[in-house]
Amino acid sequence: MKGDRVEIVVDVGDGIRSYDIAATRAGRRVEVTNRRGMIEVTEVTRTGTPVRTARFMASRIISLVEFPAGDRPAGA
Repeated sequence: MKGDRVEIVVDVGDGIRSYDIAATRAGRRVEVTNRRGMIEVTEVTRTGTPVRTARFMASRIISLVEFPAGDRPAGA
């Protein structure tokens, strides 16, 4: 759903870097998968076609927080 968002904080060696991946249009959603030590965050359309993908090494991730669109308070 539009409004889905994932925030990722990654250790880059000399500090940390924060990434924010969001569903940018109506009908899109953000999916998170964990495969062989890699975390993959993908924005996909209603039909499942990937629009953009970000991959991170699981051992480098400090924090991964998902913000589903349905959890917003009414009126926000």
